[in-house]
Amino acid sequence: MAVRWLCSLFGKPFDGGKRMDHGGPQDQQQHPAEQQQPYHPQHPAMMRLYEVQKEVSTLGPQVCTFSGLQNDREYKRMERELTQLLLQVDQVDTEGKLELQGARKRAAQEVEGLLRYLEENASHPSRLAIEDLSIAARELVDERVVAPQRAGGVAEINDELVDALQELVLRLTQIKTEGRVPLRKARYRALTRLCAVQDVLESRTPQQTLSLPLSGDTHEAVNRINQVMVKVSMARSQLLALLMGLSGRDSCAHLSRILTELQVELDALDVSGNAAIRNYRKQVVEEINGLLKHLDLEGEGDDTRRYDLAQNNSIREIEAVRAHVSHLREGVLRHCVVGDLSFRPKAELQSLLTHLDQVDTAKNPCIREARRRAVVEVQAIITFLDLREALVCRQPGPEEHPSHRAVWLVLGSLSDLQAQVLGFDGKRADKSYMMLEELLTKQLLALDAVDPQGDTSTKVARKQAVKFAQNILNYLDMKTDEWEY
Repeated sequence: MAVRWLCSLFGKPFDGGKRMDHGGPQDQQQHPAEQQQPYHPQHPAMMRLYEVQKEVSTLGPQVCTFSGLQNDREYKRMERELTQLLLQVDQVDTEGKLELQGARKRAAQEVEGLLRYLEENASHPSRLAIEDLSIAARELVDERVVAPQRAGGVAEINDELVDALQELVLRLTQIKTEGRVPLRKARYRALTRLCAVQDVLESRTPQQTLSLPLSGDTHEAVNRINQVMVKVSMARSQLLALLMGLSGRDSCAHLSRILTELQVELDALDVSGNAAIRNYRKQVVEEINGLLKHLDLEGEGDDTRRYDLAQNNSIREIEAVRAHVSHLREGVLRHCVVGDLSFRPKAELQSLLTHLDQVDTAKNPCIREARRRAVVEVQAIITFLDLREALVCRQPGPEEHPSHRAVWLVLGSLSDLQAQVLGFDGKRADKSYMMLEELLTKQLLALDAVDPQGDTSTKVARKQAVKFAQNILNYLDMKTDEWEY
């Protein structure tokens, strides 16, 4: 196999190392450069290139899955080894032979390609954006949770902290990876750790209101459970520090051993005959289990099924729904073009919403976002059908307020624009996108110019119309933001 690779470098099929038969005198009269024979695999230059290829085949997978930054130790190691290989290739003596020079050039290009790929991913704007958000999350958790607990204080866990973490999660899901494995891994790792922090904090919040630990006077085992609970609280803080990269001494394996020993200690307690103490011990054990499930993150992301969501069953289910929605959308628009409103698959669309609601996201923010987008696509068609039906059935009376009539005129224009947005399949740089965005903005300005003149129904209608126009703009924006899971 290695010999075949070397032959592929020369651009010729492997012939078992035999010299090729050039035939008659006409061939023998060719220019010497044209009469060169393929070199035997034992040729020193070929053997050196073969050794280089073996090292490249080892480094290649590491480079292609590396998800760190340029200042990481692993990056510097691979960069150093690839640079050394490049120097070794450059030192291969080709004896001035064209075929050996070509083989050396191709080997050098392969090494240079790996170096370039390594650098591009480690310094890619999306990778740097992932790092910036990870740093922001780290500083937030350190300031509100880890640092206060290390100082002997109380962590500041409130809705503001939860909302701030959720905002960072959403921003991470919006980062584009361009399908690059290293960027997908980096985003997945950052999301996994941040979601784990959310889970730990959310599971801790309700326990602050419990009337535990119990008094040691209740049972001799209670004092020992109370001591374990204090250690669990310290372990929780250590876990958060580990998840956010704030602990340089501890490791997931070390913390896992500590928690497992606490479980063994709890299991050895004799709490027979006292239901309250059994429940207390059970609660502490469950809390330990909740922390342990987050301690397998050191190898997280190595399995492509985790970060390559195209292989995820939930994503496949969502994509199947989206394909069905696309088919229904085309049918609705096709019938609307000819003024036929008989095609109203609302029941089918509602069933798709129910289906999406049942998709298991496994608390993965990317899958949640994919599901949310699919839901928006379904809802966009439903609202379009509802407005079309309302416009057709509308029968204004002679006493209708002029401002109310003006709102309905704008709604009619919005319905036509929504049909164009539903059928739009371009990019933000397209003229048609800019035109749609401008026309929708003009409709918002037209609604803003409507004076209700104290008419309550006009105020309500205008408010709903403004929300409807903004939803169309948001949908257009979503269709063109090139989001990927």
